[in-house]
This record gives sequence, structure tokens and C-alpha cells, in this order.
Amino acid sequence: MANSFPSSGGGNRPGSYQRRNVDPFAAIRRNHRIKVPQVRLISPEGRQLGIIDTQKAISLALEVGLDLVEVAPNATPPVCRIMDFGKYVYEEQKKSSHAKSTASKIKEIEFTARIADGDFFTKARHAEEFLAHGNKVKLRLKFRGREMAHTELGFAIMTRAVAELAGMGHPDAEPKLIGRNIHVMLTPLPVNKRKPKWHVEGSALQAVEDGPDQGDDDDDEGESAPSAAPKAN
Repeated sequence: MANSFPSSGGGNRPGSYQRRNVDPFAAIRRNHRIKVPQVRLISPEGRQLGIIDTQKAISLALEVGLDLVEVAPNATPPVCRIMDFGKYVYEEQKKSSHAKSTASKIKEIEFTARIADGDFFTKARHAEEFLAHGNKVKLRLKFRGREMAHTELGFAIMTRAVAELAGMGHPDAEPKLIGRNIHVMLTPLPVNKRKPKWHVEGSALQAVEDGPDQGDDDDDEGESAPSAAPKAN
């Protein structure tokens, strides 16, 4: 009778499913997974305890309710530390999560080559408010139609915007033309070095936090009346 179950040796066949371990901490050896005979031991407080037998080091860690964790596997002998491995994983994941959330806080303000002064300063104020909240701000100027024949006008506007915001943030690089757009990224200055040009009200900040600047298509029509507060991205 033929075997109706798939053979175990077909893991590389098209359509086969291979489970991957995506845990970044799985490769860190701890406790009885440490197979070397001796380790250089570090106490929970960070003190060097010298080279001791691995089994003794594991016993010392378990006696105080902690783990023996290999922190320098390529050393001779490997360096291990007594620590709370679960707490270590939690702290590292928290740092990673914070880094990702910080990196995602990029706000965008859009200008046009024929923007009126009133709209220019409205957008500059919004950019200042974003920087005041610690967000990175991407300034983008979009050329329309024949405006590409005079890119120097767009660069002049972007240079002016960067200068207006110099007290709150610094450009990561010079304004750059990509396609039909000029881009420049501003990073906020440290809090104690920020010098806002416009008074920032708490209510205004809250309104800005609620949504992004939409970059009205009417900017090049010469309208100088301030637009409504932008919405966050």
C-alpha cells in the first residue's frame, strides 16, 4: 500500500513551507545551552568574577533566580553574565520600538514656486510647530508645468524656508532636485538651543498634531490668507 503522507525530505520543493525562527534573541546561549567547560563570569552588578566552571556559574545564577547569559561568545573563554534574561529582552525590545516610533515622526510641508508671502509664512509656522514637538520636517517644493525652466526660483524659496527655521532645526543636507520636486529634511535642534520665531500656543500645537499640511494646490494662485491648521500624516 502506497504511503499517502509526504516524505520529510521534500522541504525544498516548490510550495513547501519552512518555518523560520525570527526571534532575534534565540541565538543567545544561556544556562544549560552553554556547553563550554569554563566561562569568564560577570556578576549582576558588572563585577569581574574571573574564570570558573560553567556548571558552577549556572548554579550561582539559578540560586539567585537569574540566568547565565553568554554576552561575548567569541572570547576565550566566552564571557557570560548573570542577569534577568527576560528583563533584558524586554528592555531591548522597548528600545527598538522607541527608535522605530521616533523614526516615523516625519512631517511634510509643501511649497510651490509661486507661493505668496502669506502662505509661505503660514507653512513656515506649521513647520516650526512640528519641529517644536521634536518631529523631523521634510520640506518639499513642487514645480508645475513650465516652472521647471526656472528651478532657481524654487531653490531660492527652499533656502529662504531653511533660513526662517534655522532657530528650530538644521538641514540634513542641501536642498536637492529630484524629478519635479526639491526636497530638504530638517532635524530639530536640542530643546535648549531652539529659538522659535513665532509664538507657539498650546491649542495651535494640538491642532497641528491632529493632521498633516495638505499643501493646497491654490498656493500658486497668489492667495495670501492663512490656511487652516494642517493635519498630521
